[in-house]
Amino acid sequence: MTEVLDSTLEIAGVGRPRRDRDEPWMFDQALADRLIAQAQADGIELFGKGGLLNQMTKAILGRSMAVELTDHLGYEEGDPYPEQHVKSYADTTPKRLMTEAGHLELEVPRDRNGEFTPKTVKKGQRRLDGVDKLVMGLHARGMTVRDVQMQLKETFDLDVSHDLISKITDGVLEEVKEWQHRPLDRVYPVIFLDALVCKVRQDGTVKNKAAHLAVGVDADGKC
Repeated sequence: MTEVLDSTLEIAGVGRPRRDRDEPWMFDQALADRLIAQAQADGIELFGKGGLLNQMTKAILGRSMAVELTDHLGYEEGDPYPEQHVKSYADTTPKRLMTEAGHLELEVPRDRNGEFTPKTVKKGQRRLDGVDKLVMGLHARGMTVRDVQMQLKETFDLDVSHDLISKITDGVLEEVKEWQHRPLDRVYPVIFLDALVCKVRQDGTVKNKAAHLAVGVDADGKC
């Protein structure tokens, strides 16, 4: 499976320059087919704990952090130690990360001086942004906190606590309140009014509610 995961990094384009910055990158379909076929032959599921997606995400994040450390130090691991450099490779630090592919047990590389700060997975970071989007998406569909917990566990093998779900949703609600109380112009030459019907959980049932929308265009032509 290691050989197949190496192909995964080729599919993801790690270490491979793009031919045209304006052209959307497309992965090699043949490599993707090879990866899936090998996983099926080895009896590896595509999703869930230890699944193909989980291994792919772990491999890509690990390689990305390794590339970051190499760039930080200025030389490849295993190369003769440059005399002009005082920085050097050290060991790794274990880290458990919550992702859309499930929980990942990562090995975060570090330098001996402790100056390396990866951007791929930041210090103190315990989950990727996609987890917050998953929680908000499920919550927005009228699911209770318990429903969200069960759905994430069954689909992504993610153990998300009640407090974390509440923290994520409360954080978004605070941003919404701040946006609602933002200062407005005294005059808007043009105003568009509309309504969007949404499903809202209320008193234990899901009901249709109209969310009224008002979009104002200011004197500079900005919404």
